[in-house]
Amino acid sequence: NSCKVGYLSAVNDALGDLCLAQVCRSLDALCSRRADGSMCLSWAPILPQEMADHLLLKMATKGILNDTTVGIFQNCKELHLHRAFIRCCPVSAEAFRLALCPHRLQELDASWVPGGLTGANIVSGLASNPVCRSSLQRLYLTGLHVDRESLVEDGGTRVGFSSLHGLRMLNLAHTDLTDAVLEDICTLPQLESLDISCSAVSKLTALLDCKNTLRSVIIHRLQQLDMSPDRLLFVFSQLHAIRHLDFSEDHFAVGDSDRRDGDETVRQLLNGSPQVLPSLVSLDISGRRRITGAAVRSFVVARGGLVFLGLLATGTSSCDILSSHKNLKVTGEANENQVCEALRRYRDRECFIREALVHLYNLTTDIDKPRPDMLKLVLSGMQNHPTSLHVYLVATACVFNLTTQDLAVAMPVSLLSSTVTQLLYAMKTFPNHQQVQKNCLMALCSDYILQDIPFDKYLAATLVINWLRSHEDPTLQRMAVAVISILVAKLSTEETAQLGKDVFIMKQLLAIVQQKAMAGVVDSTMKFALSALWNLTDEMPTVLESYYTEPSIQRKVLGLLNNIAEVEVLQANLMEEDLLEHILSLLQDSQLEQGVRYFAGGTLAQLTSRPEAWTLDDELRSSILKQLHASIMTWTQLEREMVSYRSFRPFRPLLQTWQPSGVQLWAVWAIHLVCIQNTSHYSSMMEKDGVTELLRALAAHPDAHSDVKGQSDSVLRVVEQHQTGRRKTAHRHKVYSKLAY
Repeated sequence: NSCKVGYLSAVNDALGDLCLAQVCRSLDALCSRRADGSMCLSWAPILPQEMADHLLLKMATKGILNDTTVGIFQNCKELHLHRAFIRCCPVSAEAFRLALCPHRLQELDASWVPGGLTGANIVSGLASNPVCRSSLQRLYLTGLHVDRESLVEDGGTRVGFSSLHGLRMLNLAHTDLTDAVLEDICTLPQLESLDISCSAVSKLTALLDCKNTLRSVIIHRLQQLDMSPDRLLFVFSQLHAIRHLDFSEDHFAVGDSDRRDGDETVRQLLNGSPQVLPSLVSLDISGRRRITGAAVRSFVVARGGLVFLGLLATGTSSCDILSSHKNLKVTGEANENQVCEALRRYRDRECFIREALVHLYNLTTDIDKPRPDMLKLVLSGMQNHPTSLHVYLVATACVFNLTTQDLAVAMPVSLLSSTVTQLLYAMKTFPNHQQVQKNCLMALCSDYILQDIPFDKYLAATLVINWLRSHEDPTLQRMAVAVISILVAKLSTEETAQLGKDVFIMKQLLAIVQQKAMAGVVDSTMKFALSALWNLTDEMPTVLESYYTEPSIQRKVLGLLNNIAEVEVLQANLMEEDLLEHILSLLQDSQLEQGVRYFAGGTLAQLTSRPEAWTLDDELRSSILKQLHASIMTWTQLEREMVSYRSFRPFRPLLQTWQPSGVQLWAVWAIHLVCIQNTSHYSSMMEKDGVTELLRALAAHPDAHSDVKGQSDSVLRVVEQHQTGRRKTAHRHKVYSKLAY
């Protein structure tokens, strides 16, 4: 029965979540607008209070909560809020006052709200509702400007945190909180938990005013703290109700002299009597470098009820006493449990996340089992520190370790999808950091991830292409081209066309193919580049049309098509009417450079040379053959070397006596072109590949077109003149040899 109840509860939660997501997507249709532009629900059923809280949370997490949309909670009898989450959402002071302050709030998270909403705005707004003064128990204002002047006086009436007398938990980390405001806070009669980390507080004496209620104090990295070790220890010793104390430090950011007094206080606390902080069960002193293993041992032995100890970046987490306490959780670097505990506990602290990730990287270098739990922790670190290069540098390396080879296959698809999204974010955010880019590229270079995991393939392709612009490392280049070749096959027709307009990527891929071809190398890089080009040129007319101002690219694209057209089994893939008509227009365009027209003619000659394989309209083939012949007769021989061939074998089918004159003419003209530029090399190739014999047959055939005969005779004369010259030179050498003898 308990299992059935749990299952039904999970189903209800899932259905509720889907419904709220649909409401978020349909807000425009469900709402009207007030005069100030804010939204108002046209009609709504009375929702359970928890559902209203979840709707606000869903709007916030989906990034649609702002001054306009928060209006649905204003004067709405159907939506009653108890827990309001507006973290990181652009909500102004006025919108906050109108939409949220009238509710009977028990909890409010307004951390890191951009746009000028201050702690004073929030406190005065909440205090304006007499119900909120006593109902609000938890308040999170991390990262906000406190605005002390507005807090103290408002129209002659004192308004401060103390006016919210129901508060039990208050978070003012990363604020400009001052000693004066802290004194006001510490008069709260029920305050149990206080976080003033990274604030401007210099004295902690005010904590003595709430020593009987305070259960948790977090004072991480108080850079302006100005108290002697003895005075600090005295304050701590009076906090008899404290169960959790966090006096950790950022060991990266603080100078040696700034940390000394705090470290001395910690040393005295560890070595002191258990009568100091007698209720303590949780202590975090991570980042304190001057403590010793002996002090830690003494403290753990004296505190039998200890459940947590933060020792990351202290050098003492390998103390043997820690492993003997099974119920004690520790953050440190001595083992996997300590590192993972650090990643869980320090989600919001960049200094500790980067430290823990370094140790996690070392732990996962040779990992051979899938660890989705670790990947979740790495993902959380990246998501919580989107601007930290230090975090992303190590986190992306950890992602590669945790997803390499077959490890990714065992990971949840949703987890991998979110992880890849963060990798793309890293590539976009840190475009000039080579190691981050390399880490992301290596992690992406996985068939399983590229083929089976959903993510923004178009964004990924553009980012990897941009990476190629400034990197020539052969290994990484191979990976990048491999990734691109797979990604472009996954794109829509519109995305492929858009990507194909990128002049650089076409140049880069064609250059790779050309480089490999010239070297006679057929490796994986060349195959991947050809695959990418194949997919990018799938909509070839659109791609070619975008390169009218780039004749070098047009020439290379058409050269690639020419090569493809030579392969009989691939010719069917080029039988697209729009494609051939566009290539025909290039052939006929006298304004284009002759190299473009040459390769256009070669592609058309190959495709029309096999009537049995022609699948399009016969009139189109006849028109192509007619225009091919006419265009070639207008060409002039080029002086510079435009093309080179390793074999004339692909020309043999085109030189058969039964071929149409346009096909024959292009083949003969092509042979003539290269023979003139390098006669000694190509004349021997002609003999070897049997082309000389075919040209003689064409020149002598009674049905051959006169233009073909004339061109064939020209080639044969060039070869004959070269051979005659060689014979004369050989004869002269023989005569000279006899004379010398």
